[in-house]
Amino acid sequence: MERQTGLVKTGWAGARALIGGLGALVLDTAFPPVCLACSDAVATPDGLCPDCWRQLVPISTPYCPVLGLPFAADMGAGALSVQAIANPPPFDRARSAVAYTDLARKLVSKMKYSDRPEIALFCGRMMAAAGHELLGPDAVLVPVPLHRSRQRERRYNQSAELARAVARLAKSPLHTDLIIRHRRTIQQVGLNAAQRARNVEGAFRVDLKRLDRLAGRRVVLIDDVLTTGATVSAAAKVLKRAGVSHVDVLSFARCLRYRYGSITARSDGV
Repeated sequence: MERQTGLVKTGWAGARALIGGLGALVLDTAFPPVCLACSDAVATPDGLCPDCWRQLVPISTPYCPVLGLPFAADMGAGALSVQAIANPPPFDRARSAVAYTDLARKLVSKMKYSDRPEIALFCGRMMAAAGHELLGPDAVLVPVPLHRSRQRERRYNQSAELARAVARLAKSPLHTDLIIRHRRTIQQVGLNAAQRARNVEGAFRVDLKRLDRLAGRRVVLIDDVLTTGATVSAAAKVLKRAGVSHVDVLSFARCLRYRYGSITARSDGV
């Protein structure tokens, strides 16, 4: 009897797999997967075509252990960038998946302004790989929040979509409401570093009622683009003041103000 029951279960599992495969085939036939950037046909969904893939510039070691800025050559264990020494950030570590090239800008822009939250799945995979040392069960992912009025306009927070994608891959807990953006700020695009810092000063606060849920774990702030670091620095400061001992930052793209490889990364982030 048990053998028969097992065979029936196996049969149902096989049938469900077959039905699921047929459903995916029908969807792929009716709506073939396309490149997230250029819309050319691709073999699998939520990815890039080979031409667009080659335009991405991954950020990999060697890099500054604090700011995650790539070094032109290996500087030795523990070597810090000039920026980290001259102006230590309020967060502990920052990592980014790719340089903010034109292709990265296109992906972020589509995700934010063209109602394409599914792009976060692709970006999240790259972020989880690039920030593996920051992730884990002892870390809580916290997306940089939008002001409620701006979130109503966009319908979703792109940083929260990225955080959800990374959380699923890293099996890390996610808290989308730990930080509140209680003051609406102007867009950061076009502002210099000092103006960006003033723009977000005092814009965030921590929901102290939800702080206990951290249970002493590290916080990893999730954002789409790291430009001057003004926004994540403002968020990190309020977390540190609230008693969070360790705050890291993980973003999809990073603005680099010098030639990296053969591509000059943009420095006009969002």
